[in-house]
Amino acid sequence: MSKSLVSVVIRTLNEERYLEELLTKISAQKSSLFDVEVVIVDSGSTDNTLSIAKKYGCRITYIKKEEFTFGRSLNIGCSFANGEYLVFISGHCIPCDEYWIENLVKPLVSDCHYSYGRQLGRDSTKFSERQLFLKYFPSTSSIPQEGFFCNNANAALRKDIWSRFLFDEQLTGCEDMFLAKEIVNNDGLIGYVANAGVYHIHDETWQKVRIRYEREAIALQQIMPQIHISFFDMLEFITVGIIKDVKMSLQQGIFIKEAYSIIRFRFAQYYGAYKGNHIHRKLSQQMKLKYFYPRVTDMKVTTEYKEVKGSDK
Repeated sequence: MSKSLVSVVIRTLNEERYLEELLTKISAQKSSLFDVEVVIVDSGSTDNTLSIAKKYGCRITYIKKEEFTFGRSLNIGCSFANGEYLVFISGHCIPCDEYWIENLVKPLVSDCHYSYGRQLGRDSTKFSERQLFLKYFPSTSSIPQEGFFCNNANAALRKDIWSRFLFDEQLTGCEDMFLAKEIVNNDGLIGYVANAGVYHIHDETWQKVRIRYEREAIALQQIMPQIHISFFDMLEFITVGIIKDVKMSLQQGIFIKEAYSIIRFRFAQYYGAYKGNHIHRKLSQQMKLKYFYPRVTDMKVTTEYKEVKGSDK
């Protein structure tokens, strides 16, 4: 019996640090059901990302910096892909085992239309973010689940479903949840697969953490417009988050080591969410650079953008 083809779609911008480990893990995947190709959607890498991708035989397509959004880059990658099933993984995520793809994609054959897998911390993943992973990505599967929560750092989607809905190309984040909501509203099913785990390695400054939550809050206004975060909500969320993390760090005997990180993370998370929740205007080009390229310095991105546009300012 012939196997179905899975296309693993990876968006990249200077992902050399973990890309080789990721591609090695993908090459080692075992499946009786699926063959695998890897599609890279690159938005202007200047490090060794593309040479690593070519070394592992990836199919590569490109998106210009000035045209980049999270949804648009995924639509380009999905269109370029040959697979019947699409798998999405961040360039700084590493599969936990050799059955990741089979476990993640298998529910799409008969049980659901869009699936996502577990995420765990590793390396420089901050303590508080590890607690978020434990909350939103538990050890028990739910296939199908209730609701439309989903996360494209580790997810799979039937290509015919993608072709029907596409990813929204204007959102500053949460394009996965926006699509999942559309699927659910049209009687589709989302599944959570606990045994399809990845290590999600975030190596961000505190400013970049805040920007991440800010842009996601902007996007969430379009997905869940009923949510409003007041200043006092922000203070409450920060306080409760810190208290819970402190208790957990004390139980693990690492409070002194993690105390500063806990306070900084929860402040960045909820201040970013509060600020993003109160932005109600069309994004300027400078804001797009801020939200779509938070891992590159503003000066560098702005300079490169001006060079592309031919600006002399």
